[in-house]
Amino acid sequence: MSLRWHLTQTVRHITRGGIVAYPTEAVYGLGCDPLNAQAVERLLRLKQRDWRKGLILIASDFSQLQPFLHPLSAEMQHVVFTAWQQSHAVTWLLPALPDVPTYLRGTSDKLAVRVTKHPVAAALCQHWGGALVSTSANRSKHPAAKTASRTRYLLGYELDYLLVGATGGQARPSEIRDATTLQTIRY
Repeated sequence: MSLRWHLTQTVRHITRGGIVAYPTEAVYGLGCDPLNAQAVERLLRLKQRDWRKGLILIASDFSQLQPFLHPLSAEMQHVVFTAWQQSHAVTWLLPALPDVPTYLRGTSDKLAVRVTKHPVAAALCQHWGGALVSTSANRSKHPAAKTASRTRYLLGYELDYLLVGATGGQARPSEIRDATTLQTIRY
């Protein structure tokens, strides 16, 4: 079956409030509709992750993230977009709109976002038509899955769909930087 068929199946599950797994730049990610509170809460329980930490949203282009963010200054836009054009993945903490749910941003007034260059993850966002939650496929404080088989082993029966593909080959998950301070939070 084609990638398009698998993308359609993945989106069907996301639309129904499901949790899906898919390859990203370094590890397999878990995702769901960021505006479906029940799906996000289920994902947080699955990972055993504290909601106060917040989550990352990925998108295939910046327009998919704009509904969640304050407009960026020209300077901040230049810094963020330049980093996204580089070959490695960078997740940015950007000022969130006040109505962004706390289950996404945690206790912060910022939201972690990334325009992904991974072809499968980007195609999934395009097929979905918006940003998706993206968090590593693992339980909190345990190593993230780097393959489809490891993802299935760790979380299989709790996933609604596993979109198979190769990760992008990066050794570590995306770097996280704060766009307002330019501080690196995670290397």
